[in-house]
Amino acid sequence: MKDARKQVKASDEKRSSDSMTWLTKRREPLGFMLRLSMMGSVILFLFILVAYLLRRHGDDQWSEVTLPRIFWFSTTVILVSSLTLHSAGKAFQKEHFLNYRIMLGLTMVLGIAFVIFQVIGWREMFQRSATIQDHVAEGFIYIISGLHVVHILGGLVFMARNLWQAVRNHKYLDSYVYSVNPPNQLKIRLMSFYWHFVDILWLLLFAFMVYNHRR
Repeated sequence: MKDARKQVKASDEKRSSDSMTWLTKRREPLGFMLRLSMMGSVILFLFILVAYLLRRHGDDQWSEVTLPRIFWFSTTVILVSSLTLHSAGKAFQKEHFLNYRIMLGLTMVLGIAFVIFQVIGWREMFQRSATIQDHVAEGFIYIISGLHVVHILGGLVFMARNLWQAVRNHKYLDSYVYSVNPPNQLKIRLMSFYWHFVDILWLLLFAFMVYNHRR
C-alpha cells in the first residue's frame, strides 16, 4: 500500500515538473512572433468576410459580380509555388544545394507571377464596372485580394533574402557550412511555414469569393 502511494506521489510530482518545464521553457522568439502575426492576419480576414456577408445580405441592391478568370490561373500558380518550395526544402535537407537554389528561385518567379495576375484581375474588374453597386461588390474583392497580395509581398522579401544568401554561398563548402547553421535552418523553416500559410489562406479566400460571387 505504501509502495502504491509512493508511486502515485512520484507520478504526480513528475507531471507537475513536466508542467513547470513546459511553462518555463524558452520559446523561439522569431517563430512565436510569426505565428502571432499569422493569427492576427486570420482574425483580420475573418472580420472582413463577416463584414462582406453582413453587407451583402443587408443590401437589397447588391450586385453580384463575376470573378476575373485570371484569378483561377493565379490560384494554380500559387499552388505550384508551394510544391516548388517544398522541393527546395527537401533539396536543402539532402544537401543538393544547386537544386535548392533553382527551386527557390522558381518559387520566387511564381510568387511574382501571382502578384502580376492579381493586378491584371483588378484592372479587368475596374474596366467592366458599370454601377455603384458593382463598385461596392468589387470593393470587397479588392480588399480581400489586395491584403493577401501584401502578405505575398512580405513572403517574397523574406524569400529573396534567403535566395541571395544561397547564391552568395554557391560553393559547396560554403553552402554546407550555411546549411548546418541552426539560425539558417530556422530561417528556411519559417520561410516555408509562412509561404504555405499564405497559399492555404488564398485557397480559402478564393473559395469564399467563388461561392459568394457565383451567378
